[in-house]
Amino acid sequence: MMDYSKLISENISSLAPSGIRKFFDVAAEMKDVISLGVGEPDFVTPWAVREAGIYSLEKGRTHYSANSGLIELRKEICTYLMRKYNLHYNPKTETLVTVGGSEAIDLLIRAIISPGDEVLIPEPCFVCYKPCTIMAGGTPVTIQTEEKDNFKLTAEKLIEKITPKSKLLILPFPNNPTGAVMDREDLEKIAKVVKEHNLFVLSDEIYGELNYTGNPHVPFASIEDMWERTVTVNGFSKAFAMTGWRLGYACGPEPVIKQMTKIHQYAIMCAPTTSQYAAIEAMRSCDDEVEYMRSEYDHRRRVMVNGFREMGLSCFEPLGAFYVFPNISATGLSSEEFATKLLYEKKVAVVPGTAFGESGEGFIRCSYAYSIKNIERALERIGEFVQEYVR
Repeated sequence: MMDYSKLISENISSLAPSGIRKFFDVAAEMKDVISLGVGEPDFVTPWAVREAGIYSLEKGRTHYSANSGLIELRKEICTYLMRKYNLHYNPKTETLVTVGGSEAIDLLIRAIISPGDEVLIPEPCFVCYKPCTIMAGGTPVTIQTEEKDNFKLTAEKLIEKITPKSKLLILPFPNNPTGAVMDREDLEKIAKVVKEHNLFVLSDEIYGELNYTGNPHVPFASIEDMWERTVTVNGFSKAFAMTGWRLGYACGPEPVIKQMTKIHQYAIMCAPTTSQYAAIEAMRSCDDEVEYMRSEYDHRRRVMVNGFREMGLSCFEPLGAFYVFPNISATGLSSEEFATKLLYEKKVAVVPGTAFGESGEGFIRCSYAYSIKNIERALERIGEFVQEYVR
């Protein structure tokens, strides 16, 4: 018989499956489960965007686009970044359309990381950064962010982890899972360290439009001297409620984007054409819809934070994305135990903090990309559960 253990790459077989999926595979087979786990908007893609996609199909626009994406979309991306953040990119040479933001992350890591290079990753963080680093032959080096620092990356903690092998810093803000944001002053301190140690930066800004501080999101590439050291990754899934359309983009210096495009050519060819036509409309005409969704998330955010605090749990106030990251250590349960018991005993699905790195122990992630009705029902069940353990 075939020995598949010898067939599969050791590098790949050593990777653990996503910690997020474990609970939802179980929850999917249970009745009456309320899920607060998936980071997906419950809003439908705005009609104007859907209509643009439908129209493109009616017109028979079903062929490959250029590898880098439709030039019309790349121009629209650059116009959007300029009017929103005063960031300037060349649509022909400094912009790449990808299959979701996740592909852009993978492409950048593979384009610049050689075996032995170290990638600096603040934790807790999105689940793909470490596996993508390992698959590229790099070494992930995690930097623990803490509740007392509002889960922000500090210059001091960054410096502690830098070695002669450090090459890339990933900046995932607004953050999944904590909801933390970094303002201009925070980023300027990081930028000084980046320049002094000759680092390159992957700035994952997929939640940039979902900011509740009252101030605009600050792209890292807009900080002095950081444009040439940064690839900005973004996409359409979160702000425009386009998760199923699978579309993202990367903008950065031409030499880096050129190499990312080369990998994209061989692995993907191009992003889905229908999605690209829809995305053009999203960037042109959906500012009001994005703001409406953002305001709705803001309301849900406050309901959820207050709900956890009222049941006696410490809950950091997230100022971005659509997650809360309550501290459940008062229950005496580990993150994994809490999530497992809550699912089986109260039929509420949440994600243990450890799915986002070891520093997530003592926390759970709950998404508020759900209706107020579901959030309130879930909070009631979680409150009953917590009272059984907190005395």
